[in-house]
Amino acid sequence: MEFSSKLLENAVNEVSRLPGIGKRTALRLVLHLLKQPKEHTKYLAEALSTLRNDVKLCKKCHNISDTILCDICSNPNRNQEIVCVVEDIRDVMAIENTGQFRGLYHVLGGKISPIEGIGPQNLKIESLIEKVKNGEVKELIFALSSTMEGDTTNFYIYKQIESYNIKTSTIARGISVGDELEYADEITLGRSIVNRIPFSQSLKG
Repeated sequence: MEFSSKLLENAVNEVSRLPGIGKRTALRLVLHLLKQPKEHTKYLAEALSTLRNDVKLCKKCHNISDTILCDICSNPNRNQEIVCVVEDIRDVMAIENTGQFRGLYHVLGGKISPIEGIGPQNLKIESLIEKVKNGEVKELIFALSSTMEGDTTNFYIYKQIESYNIKTSTIARGISVGDELEYADEITLGRSIVNRIPFSQSLKG
């Protein structure tokens, strides 16, 4: 792709680093920004810069937050004894949109994937196990995507807490095997949370 401007080329190259964005899409986005008032581009740049510099991870659930404790963990109306284990913030948002869950979350920050070099030590698993050991949690709901990596992660955590007196369940498989949680429709996902099954039962399948 030939560019008439080095500034344009640099901007396109940076935008194309984003996942799912190729050079042609990046060019279209950059040209769109050039057509907008300068203030719009300034606001976008400031929002991204502020996000990168000021965003925090909730100290309790590791969700992305503006404060030390996220709004969910600091809400006294949430059930503190039920924790839904998810991969990242997109899954939190997907489940919250269903309006069917009133417990807390624990964001792992990924899934175990030996092929990608991601092991248990690279995820927020240890802090989850500590919550169980300390008796803070009465039920864990495994809500990772129904992929091989998701199932492997669920099983690893389950084996770590198996000896503790805690209920473990997994979302009902209204979600197709191999599907990512964030792409499930709200009704299906909501029913999967409500109709969750014991995790040990899911191992028999």
